[in-house]
Amino acid sequence: MSFTEKTTYYFENPGKENSRDAARIAVQRARDLGIGTIVVASTTGSTARIFMEEMEGTGLSLVVVTHVVGFREPGVWEFDAENESWLRERGAEIVTGTHVLSGLERAISANPKIGGGSRSDAIAEALRRTVAIGLKVAVECTLIATDQGKIPVTDEIIAVGGTAQGADTVCVILPAHTASYFSLQVREIVAMPRNR
Repeated sequence: MSFTEKTTYYFENPGKENSRDAARIAVQRARDLGIGTIVVASTTGSTARIFMEEMEGTGLSLVVVTHVVGFREPGVWEFDAENESWLRERGAEIVTGTHVLSGLERAISANPKIGGGSRSDAIAEALRRTVAIGLKVAVECTLIATDQGKIPVTDEIIAVGGTAQGADTVCVILPAHTASYFSLQVREIVAMPRNR
């Protein structure tokens, strides 16, 4: 047989109410495929806590990718200190890195003196609009975690993103560094919102 059959889950709508189910789905697919690491986006740590709770006793590793300091307000890191402590005590890696699909490019494209969209903006928007916002987030978090040396490029990971808050998109990804973006492979979309 030259194909495999797997379940894909569709949430009726995007949003944080899907986080617990997304965590269960992510853990199950990781176990089914023998994947050892889940990478999850989490702004305050609340979503990461849900994932850590669902991962308890599985032997899976959690890498949490957060917003950069100053993402919404200059000099402020949005990650909750209590969540940070709780997650680190349980072995989670927490990574804070520049958003590779927006970062400096957004500063240029949003500047009225320069204006216009960039190639990175086009890639990010294509992922957001044609599949799911959470796919763009999952891909971006994978790039950030890889660039920070938290995951290797040789092993598939489960990557999780969401729409605004929480988690609603689960993927199997073969990572790559940002400089090798087109080597990254989204190998499975395990769960995503059907409506966006």
